[in-house]
Amino acid sequence: MSEDKKVLDLKQRMEKIYRGGGTKAVEKQKAMGKLTARERIIALLDKDTFQEYDIFVKHDNTDFGMQDKELPGDGVIIGTGTILGQPVAVYAQDFTVAGGSLGFMHARKISKIMDYALNMHIPIIGINDSGGARIQEGVNALAGYGEIFYRNTISSGVIPQLSVILGPCAGGAVYSPALTDFVFVVDQISKMFITGPEVIKTVLGEEISAEELGGARVHSEVSGNAHFFSTSEEECFAQIRRLISLLPANNEARPLPVVPSKPKKCDISKIVPADPSEPYDVRDVIRAIVDDSAFMEVMELFAANMVVGFGRINGQTVGFVCNQPLVLAGVLDCDSSDKAARFIRFCDSFNIPIITLEDLPGYLPGIDQEHAGVIRHGAKVLYAYSESTVPKVTIILRKAYGGGYIAMGSRHLRSDFVFAWPQAEIAVMGAEGAANIIFKKDISEAENPAEMRKLKIQEYRDKFANPYVAAAKGYIDAVIDPKDTREFIERSLEIAKNKTVSRPNKKHGLPPF
Repeated sequence: MSEDKKVLDLKQRMEKIYRGGGTKAVEKQKAMGKLTARERIIALLDKDTFQEYDIFVKHDNTDFGMQDKELPGDGVIIGTGTILGQPVAVYAQDFTVAGGSLGFMHARKISKIMDYALNMHIPIIGINDSGGARIQEGVNALAGYGEIFYRNTISSGVIPQLSVILGPCAGGAVYSPALTDFVFVVDQISKMFITGPEVIKTVLGEEISAEELGGARVHSEVSGNAHFFSTSEEECFAQIRRLISLLPANNEARPLPVVPSKPKKCDISKIVPADPSEPYDVRDVIRAIVDDSAFMEVMELFAANMVVGFGRINGQTVGFVCNQPLVLAGVLDCDSSDKAARFIRFCDSFNIPIITLEDLPGYLPGIDQEHAGVIRHGAKVLYAYSESTVPKVTIILRKAYGGGYIAMGSRHLRSDFVFAWPQAEIAVMGAEGAANIIFKKDISEAENPAEMRKLKIQEYRDKFANPYVAAAKGYIDAVIDPKDTREFIERSLEIAKNKTVSRPNKKHGLPPF
């Protein structure tokens, strides 16, 4: 065969594979409002940068019922490319080929690109759209999942791992996304569950739709399994590209530098009401601090009493961990503690400084919280702050009561810089509760108990519920004018940029799972 014919043969072979599961299968995919696997990769990556590998891999056709099956690429596409110039590895399951089901060679392809990503120290993005394990391949398919889970674990904290759910993701398949750093879902397209509606109906007699059981909103608002919610695949890819621009390629690199920008011109002190009981949106404070007022929130719809996400200070990526007074007064509870702790540990893994904006009355009381394990969940925040070694700057905006004061990046958990606004109230508990206990006798014996209570509350607030008591003991580095907040953060990050911390030699700790 001549060289030209060999090239023509190559092109014909590739064209056949590019057709995926065939015209009907592709049309069915489009009818569901979904792009094909290859279209997804092209839409996600920079133009003309995708380099595909293992295109001619074939499944094991000796397994039961598979002898006459042709599965182009064995139902998954792998390769490398760039996003905003940064190299990434990517794989996308092809639902048009045997429903994207995972068999031995399918898993081997995914494992291969995961190994590439780890060895090359670049982020990996997995696009999940699969009916689950290929039953015909039996235990080989289960072994494939195990190999993927192992690589997810070994890569954790070394390279960023992103999972994109763009179709069904059921059974054992859901554990790979759960082991990665960030999960992206799309409304009415993403489905995740351990056992599907049919199994639940058969075993428990309960009827529920796939969307109600494990749709995008369920995992974004209720379970907390998803970190980014979007209404279309295009919006989802834009989110991924933006996130990649904020992250380092690996745990030994820094996020790519950008041209320094200036924050929005506004009086930050006017955002936060003087009345400690009056709510406000802490995201307005964040936007008044960060470059170009650009803040990328993570897990926006879940545990809204805690706000976490990424922004930039003088071009450097920083992570924000903030109480949200607009929701439940910003208290810590089971879900918000999990949300904050996980985000803190991610930032620490990838050398991203942590900025804490504190304003909370403490942990949420109640029978439900106690029985749900608020002790265990709340301890995760203490653990995450204590073990982290990146630069940490805490700003106490208003309230910092009791255990909440300690948990939210206090000096005692080794924050490098702790600043407070003049109106900050730092105490074991709120002035109202404290006055009732400390001055109980004075109040009860007064001619006008209500008036006496009011006076004692103010007395407690003046003497104890202010930042100067903590500052006098060195727990607060400085009481600052709110309008100087950005400047203090900038200088602190500059001072701490070469921070090093030694830790006892150990295999790992035991966070309170």
